[in-house]
Amino acid sequence: MSNSGYSSRPLADPLSDETRERELCDLSLHAPPPVYHTPPEFPRSPRSHGRVSLDYFDPEGAHSLSRTLSGPSGQHGDSASRQAPDMEKERGVPHIFPPVHGDSAQRPPLAKACSRVSADYFDPEGARSLYRSLSDHSDSRDHPSSFHDQSLQTSEATTARDASDEPFDFEKIVRRYLKKVDEAQIKTRTLGVAFQNLSVVGVGTSAAYQGTLGSMFNFLDILSGIRQLRNPPQRNILSRFEGVVRPGEMLLVLGRPGSGCSTLLKVLANQRDEFRSVNGDVYYDSITPSQVKTHCRGDVQYCPEDDVHFPTLTVDQTIHFAAKTRAPQPRIEQISRAAFTRRVTDIYLTVFGLNHVKGTMVGDASIRGVSGGEKKRVSIAEALATRSLITSWDNSTRGLDSSTALEFVRALRIATDLVKVSTIASIYQAGENLFNTFDKVCLIYEGRMIYYGPANLARQYFIDMGYIPKPRQTTPDFLVSVTDPLGRTTVTADNDTRNTEMRGRPVPQTPAEFEEYYNASNIHDINHADVESYKRDNVNKHEKFIAFKESARADHSAHTRLRSPYMISIPMQVRIIMLRRAQILRGSWTTQAISTITFVLQAVIIGTTFVNTPDTTAAYFSRGGVLFFSVFIPALFSMSEIPALFAQRPIVIRHQKAAMYHPMVEALAMTLVDIPITLVTMILFSVILYFVVKLQQTASQFFIYFLFVLVVAISMKAFFRALASAFPSEAPAQALAGILLLALSLYTGYQIPRPTMIGALRWISYCNPILYAFDAIMTNEFYTLDGTCSTLVPSGAGYEGVSLQNQVCTVVGSEPGLARVSGSNYLALSFGYYHRNLWRNFGILVAYGVFFLLCLLVFTEINTGSASEGSVLRYKRGAKAEVVKEAEAEATVAGDEEKARAMASSAATRDIGQESLSEKDKAREKHIHSQPKMVNTFSWQNIRYTVSVAGSQRRLLDDVSGFVVPGKLTALMGESGAGKTTLLNVLAERVSTGVITGGRFFNGQALPADFQAQTGYCQQMDTHTTLTTVREALRFSARLRQPSTVPTAEKDAYADKCLQMCGLDMFADAMVGSLGVEQKKRTTIGVELAAKPQLLLFLDEPTSGLDSQSAWAIMSFLSTLADNGQAILCTIHQPSAELFAVFDRLLLLRKGGQTVYFGDLGENAEELISYFEKGGARRCKEGENPAEYMLDVIGAGATATTDRDWHQVWLDSDGCQRLQADIEDIHSEGRKSPPISATLSTRFATPWAYQLRELLQRQNLVYWRNPTYLMSKLTLNIIGGLFIGFTFFKSKDSIQGNQNKLFAIFMSTILSAPLGGQLHVPYIKTRDIYEIREKSSRMYHWSALTTAQILTELPWNILGSSLFFLCWFWTVGFESSRAGFTYLMYGVCFPIYYTTIALAVASMCPTAEIAGLMFSFLFAFVLTFDGVLQPFRLLGWWQWMYHLSPFTYLIEALLGQAIGNQLITCADKELVTLQPPTGQACGAFLAQYISGHGGYLTNPDATAGCRFCASRTTDEWMGPSFNIFYRHHWRDFGFFCAYIVFNVCAVYLLTYFFRVRRHRRLGYVLKKVAGLFDRSKAKAV
Repeated sequence: MSNSGYSSRPLADPLSDETRERELCDLSLHAPPPVYHTPPEFPRSPRSHGRVSLDYFDPEGAHSLSRTLSGPSGQHGDSASRQAPDMEKERGVPHIFPPVHGDSAQRPPLAKACSRVSADYFDPEGARSLYRSLSDHSDSRDHPSSFHDQSLQTSEATTARDASDEPFDFEKIVRRYLKKVDEAQIKTRTLGVAFQNLSVVGVGTSAAYQGTLGSMFNFLDILSGIRQLRNPPQRNILSRFEGVVRPGEMLLVLGRPGSGCSTLLKVLANQRDEFRSVNGDVYYDSITPSQVKTHCRGDVQYCPEDDVHFPTLTVDQTIHFAAKTRAPQPRIEQISRAAFTRRVTDIYLTVFGLNHVKGTMVGDASIRGVSGGEKKRVSIAEALATRSLITSWDNSTRGLDSSTALEFVRALRIATDLVKVSTIASIYQAGENLFNTFDKVCLIYEGRMIYYGPANLARQYFIDMGYIPKPRQTTPDFLVSVTDPLGRTTVTADNDTRNTEMRGRPVPQTPAEFEEYYNASNIHDINHADVESYKRDNVNKHEKFIAFKESARADHSAHTRLRSPYMISIPMQVRIIMLRRAQILRGSWTTQAISTITFVLQAVIIGTTFVNTPDTTAAYFSRGGVLFFSVFIPALFSMSEIPALFAQRPIVIRHQKAAMYHPMVEALAMTLVDIPITLVTMILFSVILYFVVKLQQTASQFFIYFLFVLVVAISMKAFFRALASAFPSEAPAQALAGILLLALSLYTGYQIPRPTMIGALRWISYCNPILYAFDAIMTNEFYTLDGTCSTLVPSGAGYEGVSLQNQVCTVVGSEPGLARVSGSNYLALSFGYYHRNLWRNFGILVAYGVFFLLCLLVFTEINTGSASEGSVLRYKRGAKAEVVKEAEAEATVAGDEEKARAMASSAATRDIGQESLSEKDKAREKHIHSQPKMVNTFSWQNIRYTVSVAGSQRRLLDDVSGFVVPGKLTALMGESGAGKTTLLNVLAERVSTGVITGGRFFNGQALPADFQAQTGYCQQMDTHTTLTTVREALRFSARLRQPSTVPTAEKDAYADKCLQMCGLDMFADAMVGSLGVEQKKRTTIGVELAAKPQLLLFLDEPTSGLDSQSAWAIMSFLSTLADNGQAILCTIHQPSAELFAVFDRLLLLRKGGQTVYFGDLGENAEELISYFEKGGARRCKEGENPAEYMLDVIGAGATATTDRDWHQVWLDSDGCQRLQADIEDIHSEGRKSPPISATLSTRFATPWAYQLRELLQRQNLVYWRNPTYLMSKLTLNIIGGLFIGFTFFKSKDSIQGNQNKLFAIFMSTILSAPLGGQLHVPYIKTRDIYEIREKSSRMYHWSALTTAQILTELPWNILGSSLFFLCWFWTVGFESSRAGFTYLMYGVCFPIYYTTIALAVASMCPTAEIAGLMFSFLFAFVLTFDGVLQPFRLLGWWQWMYHLSPFTYLIEALLGQAIGNQLITCADKELVTLQPPTGQACGAFLAQYISGHGGYLTNPDATAGCRFCASRTTDEWMGPSFNIFYRHHWRDFGFFCAYIVFNVCAVYLLTYFFRVRRHRRLGYVLKKVAGLFDRSKAKAV
């Protein structure tokens, strides 16, 4: 359509003379005059509809604030009113809030209190308390020295003064405060935003093919990836936007998901980094976007929809911290900074009604905290405490019911009016009252602005355009529906009621046509004139720029750079962040306690393993093992810092963007606070380990040992934190950390001393800080050690009289004729360590620590981004999806986080939206009509449900009765906590605890035995296997839930039919996890329909999280199903009037699970409204949502009250009697027919083998489509094999060479720790899907799932171990003749072992994190006692654990067979020299000793200087030292296989006892442990 098509059309002026006169009248009565000059033709929206009083949430707190801000007592009362005329010249806001700047002539008076709701809305008592407290300060300000003393006392005069004695006038109080601001000559400022020709370009695609392991090695895919990296696809997200938001105005941004709402909010908040380019002009008064980013970033903020806070901080601590970070330097009455921030915090706690939860933790998904509505108000208070001037709120009402969402927006209105900030918000499913709170609205249609103007004129604008709102449809729903081709209603020639000039004109259909129509309208002209007016008054005004700059600089603290965006200096930031870090740790002290306990347990285990180590040469190797653990365990546990750092990164980034503090300061403060905690932990660890092992007992040596252990712990924490800070996401950081940890352990110098390292990799040891610590504590321990030789050569039988001069010790470093071996010599020859280097090593270690800390600070400061992969609709490879082709052709944007998922849906609906019924619609209708009809009536009578809570009985449902008939859509409604989902679960037999009484019937008779199999249940959370396609998900459900007598082909055909019924044709081959919210909900319904439910369909909150149009689409589909004969019972939470009208019947509950109403709704809910009005409720207003009306009158809203017991009203009503009569009629009529029979003869519809086959097919597909998981598994094996192999490259046949081979095998077994840990996440995710959805649906037996998971993991782990073997075996230098058995043990048995033990541990753990901790602890436990680090002969009491550890038999089998029965050739330094008695040859002298103990001579014929090697064969070396024998390898193979069988049995048994049939006593213990943690957290607060 051409541009002239709309420009030439006569337009109905939305501002007719009558309308303009009415609007201006409303403005004069209810609204303040404009902040800036505005063209006469631009009206302001009337404040009477949505304006909220400044004392809305907390009137008493507002009265308290009144007394605080009013000044001396002499200025109270009439004196203030006498000064009122002068107040017109005062500045616009109090300085405790974002400062205001502007000429006095342009400053508006505050809106009159009569147009607002009281600010004591939530907390009148708290407000009165604050009133009295701050009034005391106001009266005592002439005596500042006594303020703190007086604040602790209760003055009779103050107590007698009641806040309710005089009406509260917040305007008067603020004006008094403003006079003080003027008197103090404090410079203030405001900030608005205007934009013209604003266009945003993003990068990426919205649809693509799902990657697989095969595609990662596909050459064409690799080339395509490289090409996209070089030339990424681009697409416009926003095009040619124009508008202005002035201080004190609220803008509502509306649009469907994917339209670009989030993008607009981010760009207006000056967050542009994630976009390819931002074109056009954006004005922040006279400040450019670059200047805002560099110098005043904190004045413009973006608040995401998720409330991201530190969960263990209290509400008070969160807001107080924000206030401290942005507190200005100039303050009235010269009050201290601490008093100022405390007062600001108290004011916001009171104004937003948070006093009652000020000491409660904010909480998150895992930590119980404040409610969702309270958390929203915490976010508002935090943003205001940081004194933001422009704030963008992105879909912040998501997950809130309508009453809580309204409270949230009213809080924004209070903040906007109070502080004169500019507020921009995007909201889905906005109610009418919420909409009326805004001044302007911006409507976006696929990246195009199709309306920007007054909110109160938007509805009529689109009606004049030619669109008709549905009955009782709210204005925001109507506006958004206009952008949905399937959701809008266009006028026809028969019902066109527009004026004569507009009647018959074409109605815009496409986004371009809407934009063209808007550009030709008067609304656009008014908006353009408003922008030009704003630019004329504010843009490129040097005096305004100077005034803003001076005000911003004046706010900086004394030692802060004037050009810095931060208000306070770095030392001040460090101080307050250290305090916050301490508060965080106090709130989560259990985590630190567990860490400390773990260190203590490790010290106890290692200490008792090496207990009382003797001062003999036999313990030299063991002593080195203790010291190695001393420095390596702190480094190992420091890896846990990585997840914690990524968990807090979103919070730190948000605070950095708000200019609250430098990210590097957070890192520095964390390090400083950790020092005393690490000190205490290391003291416990060191004392236990040092004295239990009985290392050198001198004070100096202990404190040197402790010093190095402490510095290593601190340095390695900084190392892993720096590593994490250098990466945008956690996965690569964890992967690199695992490789580096392997390098750190190998090149510490214990397993392989530096002299024996190969030259190509020796440099790693010089970069290893742990080596310098190990070097130092080894020399510290050994330099005073002069150990008695344990093995003198020769000795024993036949050598009793031999002189010491003819004997020698076999330990490296021994000297002929001496029975002791110097520890210094031992270290010098074995490791190359010297005591003289001790403090040099300390200096190097400290230098490394400082370097890691500097890296942490630098990376944290510069790497402030986080990885965020745009949502992409992914199709399986080979699918001929038009969406993918369109995405590749059009280069659809992925930079916009909204658009990616919604783009495919929009493209699909755009084509079919032009006609009322397309071919696909006809096919869908046909399939729905062919769906089997339900003919049975489900009823329930006097349902009671009681559970035990904290030792007492709580009734959740109280005598609830009702019925669901086929062909009717029945709604189950009530406020939060009324028991809607509880009743649904009870009716669907999906509760396993508590006591249920009452009856559930079908046709008045008992439920069939397979009731769950004959019903469908759609949960609120769309729980699916994310890497299966929609078609695969539906077919899986059909195959396993339909009877086995039905052929598989017929099941698949029916699943495909359900695809079309649910409107999922376009997404049949798309991955479920990549779908949008609406398509996921349709998939959930389709999965249940594919099972062919014969009796009933339950749905729990099917519209939760959807936008209004998606919610309407889902409910329309359910309505169609009901019209076709389906019986549907559906819970829904406060729907719009449009959605509410879809239902036929309603069951309404109130808190306590008590019935308030059951019956038909009638046309436009007339029967429901009539019932409540007859019961004494107020009349339902014209246009009011009946769903909100009924909840309001029964007192169900967050702010609603009621004067009667509506449950009792129901019991006394005719409707209650009629319900009982109807149920009896249903029962009596139904009992005339036989009862419903069970369709299944067994618990499950299909045999166990069939279940296993389907599960194996699904699991293998999921793994194949998860290349990241498989590649991490395979890559770890390959890199580990190469790294270990080349570390011990071509080990020789000397004693040290064989020891290297021993550690090559030992280190290879350590890989089972990360490899086993990788299994937990996919295993538990799959198990959760089973427990949440598939178990209750009786899809398959739990043992089939367990078997499938084991069988799916094993091939990949065997492949990984095989690749490791190929990279490792020959590289180390093992003989090829020994490869077969070694591969059998390591390539086959070992992966089966660690797979089964890892799954056994995961089977009894609720989360992957707990499974990881338990597996790591168990692994470390069995690894310690395998006889390598501490030889068997020295294990003492722990020898029983040596025989119990499976790694004992694994290592003996591997090492014994790999190097057994081989000759040893000693290196020169391993040969010892002794002198034979005079006249004897060396061979003759040592012949008897060699025959009894082994060994060999290199010069048997010599008569002096005999060169002796202690071991001739590997068996002579392995047996006495490590209790390893070649002859045991097949025995060890059998024992190891027995452990595998035990593990497999443990997987099934632990799954059964912990997940299937939880033991009553076990459940009691788990509940007690959970309660203990909850109480400890509560006490911490």
